[in-house]
Amino acid sequence: TANETLLVMARRDGKLIAGALNFIGGDALYGRNWGTIEHHPFLHFECCYYMAIEFAIARGLERVEAGAQGEHKLARGYVPSRTYSAHWIANASFREAVAEYLSRERQYVDRDIAILGEYAPFRHDMSKEEHQEDDF
Repeated sequence: TANETLLVMARRDGKLIAGALNFIGGDALYGRNWGTIEHHPFLHFECCYYMAIEFAIARGLERVEAGAQGEHKLARGYVPSRTYSAHWIANASFREAVAEYLSRERQYVDRDIAILGEYAPFRHDMSKEEHQEDDF
């Protein structure tokens, strides 16, 4: 399933009004871009979350990565997690400046993940083993 895409499009009166671009990885669907030319309540969630989740389930994908940022994702079951990005910066002094910034930024990201994780819509009073026992 590498190098595949999922494009979710929304129409109103036969006219395209919104879309969400997703990339399909080996075991995950990666939501990346969203755009619309009209505002409709909850259209973003339908195109970006609900359709992506349905597609991932139908394809047997293990997870949907909805992208960075957005506390609004918590209510829809997306809990924050660390992501990985690999870049090579040619200019040595700029590369060092970016590395220094990222070393500080990781601390803030870890703090935010911990704080937001407390607001996830899942039970916090069970161990991982107890969760696995409840799987049907």
